[in-house]
Amino acid sequence: MRIAFFEIEPWEEAYLRDRMSAIGLEGRVDPCFHPGRLTSENAPAFADVEAVSVFIYSRIEEDLLRALPRLRLVLTRSTGYDHIDLEACRRRNVTVCHVPRYGETTVAEHTFALILALSRKVHQAYVRAQRGDFSIEGLRGFDLYGKTLGVVGTGSIGLHVIRIARGFGMRVLAYDVRPNPLFADVLGFTYADLDVLLRESDIVTLHVPLTPQTHHLINRETLRKMKRGAILINTARGGVVDTEALLWALEEGILGGAGLDVIEGEEFVKEERALLASPSASEAWRHVVHARLLLRRENVVFTPHIAFNSWEALQRILDTTLMNLKHFLDDNPIHTV
Repeated sequence: MRIAFFEIEPWEEAYLRDRMSAIGLEGRVDPCFHPGRLTSENAPAFADVEAVSVFIYSRIEEDLLRALPRLRLVLTRSTGYDHIDLEACRRRNVTVCHVPRYGETTVAEHTFALILALSRKVHQAYVRAQRGDFSIEGLRGFDLYGKTLGVVGTGSIGLHVIRIARGFGMRVLAYDVRPNPLFADVLGFTYADLDVLLRESDIVTLHVPLTPQTHHLINRETLRKMKRGAILINTARGGVVDTEALLWALEEGILGGAGLDVIEGEEFVKEERALLASPSASEAWRHVVHARLLLRRENVVFTPHIAFNSWEALQRILDTTLMNLKHFLDDNPIHTV
C-alpha cells in the first residue's frame, strides 16, 4: 500500500520507519513523508496513494478527495476528526481511523497549567519580571483548594482532570450526556445539569468533541449563567466556544479570565495562507480579529494548540496510527469513525 504522511517532523519519520519494521509493516507499505499539510492544491501530486495520514491542519474535503482517486484510508493522528468530511469519505468508501486515546494525562496536565497560570497570575508576573519590574501590585491570586471546578465532558481526559482537581482539594461538578455514576463514586465528584454547573463553578473546563451539538456550547446565553468572575478553560476544540461571546463576557466582567489552548479559526490565525485561500474570507478575518483582541487581554492565557504536545503523547499517537494501518491491511480495521 502506498501511504503518504503529512505534517511530519524528521524525528517522527525516523520513529515511524523504525516501528514499521518492528511490527511487520516493512514490505507491506510504501511510505513517503512530508512536513507540510495535505491540501487540494498539492493533492494531485499524490494521486497514486491509497492511504494518507494527517494531523488536524489538513482538511479532508470533497475537492481533495477527488484529487486522490485511489484513496482507501485516512489515518488522522488526532482524537477529533472535525477536519474530515466523513460523509464525503463514506460516499467514496474511504475508511477513516483516529486515535481515540493518547493524551489523557497530557491534556489534563496542560489544563491545570492554564488554570494555575490564571489563578496565580503567572503569565503576568513573568512578563513584568522580564521588563525588570519586580513589584507585586495586581498579582494577588487565589487558592484552588476549596474552589469548585466544573468539568464539561467526562471522557478519559475529563476524568484525569477530575483526578488532579481532587488532589488539589477542589469540589468537582461534572456534566456529561452519558454520566457514569461509578466514576463519580470512585473519584468523588457530582454530576449536575449544565446550568447548575455553570452557576456554581469557580472554574469551568471543557473536554467535549466538536460536533453539531457542541458547536458554540459556550455562548452568550450560557455565559450569562456563569458565576461572575469565574474562569473558563478550553483545551477541547475552538468551535465549542463562541469567540465573540467570550470577548463580550470578558469585557463585561462576567468572566474573570480565560485559558485557551484552542480558538475558533485557529488555522487562519496560525497561517495567513490558509486565510487567503478560505472560501469565506470575511468569516476567517473575523476569527483573526477576535483572536488578536483576546491575546491583548491580561486575563487571557493562550497556547497554540499544544496541550497534546508531549514526547510521550506523540509516541502514543504514532504507535496507534501504525496499529490502525496494520489492522486495516489485515482486513480488521479498528478505531474507525
